[in-house]
Amino acid sequence: MARSSSPDAADAATSAPSAIVEVFADVVCPFTHVGLRRFVQRRSELGREDVQLRIRAWPLELVNGVPLDVDLVADEVDELHREVAPDCFAGFRPDRFPATSLPAMALADLAYEQGLDVGEQVSLELRSLLFERGVDISRPEVLQALAAENDLDGDLDHRDAVLRDLAEGRRRGVVGSPHFFTPLGGFFCPALDVARDETGRLRVRANRERFDQFLDACLT
Repeated sequence: MARSSSPDAADAATSAPSAIVEVFADVVCPFTHVGLRRFVQRRSELGREDVQLRIRAWPLELVNGVPLDVDLVADEVDELHREVAPDCFAGFRPDRFPATSLPAMALADLAYEQGLDVGEQVSLELRSLLFERGVDISRPEVLQALAAENDLDGDLDHRDAVLRDLAEGRRRGVVGSPHFFTPLGGFFCPALDVARDETGRLRVRANRERFDQFLDACLT
């Protein structure tokens, strides 16, 4: 097969991801926030930025039929921060929890139209705004500012893509947020063990063995 000698072709080949890890998740899910941060941290440590994330919408308010309860999310955040992620959630503000996550996930999809790197960056930034800086990411001015920072031009309230992801996730058997699809198979919430004890209290623990298996599937 003939090889192209043009610089543009060489640059495209160099920058192309070696693998894409798909994630179906809600932007307001704190378990996803921890899992994504752990993945990005380990990817950086291993020098494997060639493996990129395609974070797709799994809108829990549509899956469950009601918006997420802020008190439930705050309980999850407290347990995660105390037991497995003391480096996360320092700026979380329950009083600024978004009433809906659909516009934020629509913005993330718009960012992915510009490229995997832009989509991943915007998806992670939305979660950082919510969980680390206490910003209501449903506010139009917040989404407009993030769109401007990333040179995004389009309908910021266009939710058809969110509905398409929901349908695709159902077709592929997504069981919750986050559900990762790697080149070697699917993993639901691989970084954590989440359960409730006999009193009903939430218990979250890190699952390092499962997370290492997940990383192997992503990076092999």
